[in-house]
Amino acid sequence: MAVMEDMMPLMTHATERTAGLVRAVRQEQLGLPTPCAKFDVKDLLNHLEWVAEMFESLARKGPRTEQGAYAGDFPERAERMLAAWSRPEAWEGTSPAMGLPMPALAHMYLVDMVVHGWDLARATGQEYEPDPEAVSRALHFTGQMVEMGRQRGAFGPPVPVPADAPPFDRLLGIIGRDPSWTCRPG
Repeated sequence: MAVMEDMMPLMTHATERTAGLVRAVRQEQLGLPTPCAKFDVKDLLNHLEWVAEMFESLARKGPRTEQGAYAGDFPERAERMLAAWSRPEAWEGTSPAMGLPMPALAHMYLVDMVVHGWDLARATGQEYEPDPEAVSRALHFTGQMVEMGRQRGAFGPPVPVPADAPPFDRLLGIIGRDPSWTCRPG
């Protein structure tokens, strides 16, 4: 269970950080654009709710869930997701719904939390500094899975970033985000 012991603190911290950003979103910010072109802030919050619900189901070897309507309860769903992954059996075997090893799904979740936390922070003008170890793990994993991610529509076309860019900027570029994205012109 070394992977669980390594990953749970990273997943927990990234989830708690993103939940804090979610709690700080104001009603008037729901229509703002985000760096993820297909989402405004409300759509991104709804996506995060679905991600938490789906990864909770996957941790219990359940089905891939469908995205429901926006409910405004990401922090609560995220707590249930973390509880599901805190069980050693969640890390065993392959997901019947996704056909991937369970540790790969945990890494997918980590990428979602780290990147969508940045999306939300950028869109709403909040400070965001992801955990360097989470970024390192997400960058390594994404480098291995990027083509499958693009085929499945999870990642956009790459955005060029300098080879000596910080790891988080490289992660953003690989999955199709512009690290210099800003909600406001100029």
